Amino acid sequence: MNIKKLLVANRGEIAIRVLRAATELGIPTVAVYTYEDRYSLHRYKADEAYQIGRDDEPLKPYLDIEAILRTAKENGADAIHPGYGFLAENATFARRCQEEGVIFVGPRPEVMEALGDKVAAKRVAVQCQVPIIESSEAELVDLEVALNEAHRIGYPVMLKAASGGGGRGMRVIRTDDELEKGFFEARNEALKAFGDDTVFLEKFVERPKHIEVQLVADNHGNIVHLYERDCSVQRRFQKVVEIAPALDLADHQRHLLYEYALRLGRAVNYNNVGTVEFLVNPELDRIYFIEVNPRIQVEHTVTEMITGIDLIKTQIYIAAGYNLSSPEIGLEPGANRSKPASPFSAALLPKTPRTTLSPTTAPSWRIARRAASVFASTRARCIRA
Repeated sequence: MNIKKLLVANRGEIAIRVLRAATELGIPTVAVYTYEDRYSLHRYKADEAYQIGRDDEPLKPYLDIEAILRTAKENGADAIHPGYGFLAENATFARRCQEEGVIFVGPRPEVMEALGDKVAAKRVAVQCQVPIIESSEAELVDLEVALNEAHRIGYPVMLKAASGGGGRGMRVIRTDDELEKGFFEARNEALKAFGDDTVFLEKFVERPKHIEVQLVADNHGNIVHLYERDCSVQRRFQKVVEIAPALDLADHQRHLLYEYALRLGRAVNYNNVGTVEFLVNPELDRIYFIEVNPRIQVEHTVTEMITGIDLIKTQIYIAAGYNLSSPEIGLEPGANRSKPASPFSAALLPKTPRTTLSPTTAPSWRIARRAASVFASTRARCIRA
């Protein structure tokens, strides 16, 4: 293992998950935290922890590339894991790590530029003959362009952030009035969450199945899929329940999903782990590519349960130069990978359903409400085989 110390550039659940994997591999760890997070668990799970940003900056420091890199170099961390969200899909961050001689535990910046931006990823899909949903062709630099593109595509449309995920910056738009209101809201939301306010439009598909395929690829040209996850149960475009394998999916559709995902990965010489997402209409037998998430996903644990593969450790091994067929990873291309009974992951949302589904005022959720006021909506998760 050529990684000597790992910094986790994230917070909360995913930071703890990465810290645990690194500790099990015998790699010393570094956490970063903001003043708002000074009592957060991830700070205390690391071997070392350092505050970044001013005391009045609860969120912005997690997007500060130079501050994170400086913390890594000053404290001897030779690798950075971005987790998910924040800078996880930021090609500039990956490139700056490369320039500073720090190992980025994720895809190369060229891969992220090709697939991390949803608009660019659609162009790759077209080149690979992977079916896509009709989307905006012009850059949505202002509301007038957005309205013209919406009229060309035809309502209803989906307004989406080009960077990031997790439902941030997404809106279903059915009228000009909704677009006028949602356009600026979505751009502001995307800018705050991902540091990029680029948005685009695509045709909204009513009541599809949302299926994602897990890819794993090393730095030596080897790539495999680890089956699919069904994340069709969502609230406000955030996944609530994920299950694997997908239910009510024909075998030929399942294998087409695998083929399309691998085709996209090979087209850009993908490396590390990533997820290719599709919308599927089983009744019409149609599959549409929507995006690639060039990072670990929240719901990666579902795939771990059906395969027995620790995806976080696999990420670290790949970043350290290991081959998929190495004993440490154990993913010989073409080898059988188990797929037993269906585990599922579910998000537990502290909401008040009788009113507006806002965070509940129950005393047990006071800490969650405080976090939700600063960060994203607070969710707990459970996973079961």
